[in-house]
Amino acid sequence: MEIYLAKNITEVEEIKSLQTRNLKKNISLKNLLIDGFLTASYSINFLIKMNELTPAIIAKQSNRVIGYVLATDRSLLSEHPLLRDLSSQINKISFRNKTIEDFNYLVVGQLCVAKEFRGLGIAQQLYIHFKKTYKNRYAFAITDVDQKNNASLAMHLKVGFKALSTLSYGKSKWDVVVWDWENT
Repeated sequence: MEIYLAKNITEVEEIKSLQTRNLKKNISLKNLLIDGFLTASYSINFLIKMNELTPAIIAKQSNRVIGYVLATDRSLLSEHPLLRDLSSQINKISFRNKTIEDFNYLVVGQLCVAKEFRGLGIAQQLYIHFKKTYKNRYAFAITDVDQKNNASLAMHLKVGFKALSTLSYGKSKWDVVVWDWENT
């Protein structure tokens, strides 16, 4: 298995395919609770735009994408409804005696590992590469996790994210988690 920055349209298309297979609407209720799920669906054009500005970190095996973590610069947040909702709410949260909007932060747009490769530490490896790639450009990484997605929250906490706040938007309640790179 190799982990590196996504660099071409084929890899972005494979991210989109993996995303589609793991969207909440495409997973059985039983598997939602066990394996976790993705909430946001991004168009291929939006994924390309994200990847041009802040390339995704991907895991590949046998020349296929088996996992990814999307990095989303805040300049793109207004271009997707869920990210726009997230941005408008997290910017008001207090952090380090300021508000989130006072920082140059990076949003984790999404993390996904193919079902058959879960439990092998791939998510942690993706995040290690993510931090090495972006910690000198951004003060911290932040994201939100649907409160019904226990698998995702547990993984984020394991890698070093800390719970910061809770939000309600869309049709869900969310835990906001931050990975403070200056204090880890």
